[in-house]
Amino acid sequence: MAGGGDDLKMLGVYVSPFPLRVKLALSFKGLSFEYVEEDLHNKSDLLVSSNPVHKRTPVVIHNGKPISESMVIVQYLDEAFPGAGAALLPSDPLDRAVARFWASYVDDKLFSAWKMVFKGKTEEEKVEGRKQTFAVAETLEGALRECSKGKPFFGGDAVGYVDVALGGFVPWVHAMEELFGLKQFDAAKTPLLAAWLERVGELEAYKAVMPDAGMMIEFKKKQAQEAAAEA
Repeated sequence: MAGGGDDLKMLGVYVSPFPLRVKLALSFKGLSFEYVEEDLHNKSDLLVSSNPVHKRTPVVIHNGKPISESMVIVQYLDEAFPGAGAALLPSDPLDRAVARFWASYVDDKLFSAWKMVFKGKTEEEKVEGRKQTFAVAETLEGALRECSKGKPFFGGDAVGYVDVALGGFVPWVHAMEELFGLKQFDAAKTPLLAAWLERVGELEAYKAVMPDAGMMIEFKKKQAQEAAAEA
């Protein structure tokens, strides 16, 4: 646990996959922390001063020093607390590079495909977003096969850097199935990812910090109602 003078505070937003992955990293490392929920419509002075460039979450403040950007934070936590929990990044330089590549792929490809599904202005754009989402899932299936080497997680026997990167999206993976009928990690098409999804969700460290899909669904419904009222 974080101790011996270490003080960890995290600023986040419960519906965003990026703060959620930082929560996962903290939990997997067994680090205690204070969590502060931010209102992005009324950003706190602490958030603005801690991340003056982007003024967004997540931010982790370690002994008064802020660190921003989700995967930068994850790597920082792994390096700053090497004796806490299992290492998230592999020790081998090539394996580390591969893990960083796939974490970046999740952000570049999965998130962009989802934005088309959520925010596409035409039905054609939304359909294209769905197609891209399934293509990304198939690619990640291959990545899991490569990185896991037949073991349960991207990190092997234990969760690693890519598990954290993708893990922050898990509540939304479930929510999108209900909201859009979009079963992205299908046991018939991507059996390794489907098994991974179930396995990650059963971890106590995951359940300790992650919201359930129902909270995401309610958020999207409320968002849609507010948009309709403004139209």
